[in-house]
Amino acid sequence: MKPHAWLVCGALLAALSVTMGAFGAHGLKEYLEAAKRVDTFETAARYHMYHAIALVLVGLLASAGSNRALDVAGGCFLAGILIFSGLCYALALGGPKYLGAIVPIGGVAFIAGWVALAVGALRSR
Repeated sequence: MKPHAWLVCGALLAALSVTMGAFGAHGLKEYLEAAKRVDTFETAARYHMYHAIALVLVGLLASAGSNRALDVAGGCFLAGILIFSGLCYALALGGPKYLGAIVPIGGVAFIAGWVALAVGALRSR
């Protein structure tokens, strides 16, 4: 992917993370507290933001010299946000409990993304 695409993707996902955090804190606060799902929602929003920022970092590094490892890192971070944070949001909002068995795949994607980012950073000029 082109470097600016990672920057745009990261920035838009960061904006969505702030939106989700505000929605959880204000629009869903009573529901989440009653269901004891606040921690799950907050974890989803926090990891969502961390990895949106990581996507921006991928874009910045790639603009200095793109390599395959940076694209892998970006793809892993994106997959992790969708799987880990997306399913945690779903669970917090009352989704089926079996989704909890899939959430760790997103965590593995995050870990793989950080390893790929390290490799990509080493290969950057």
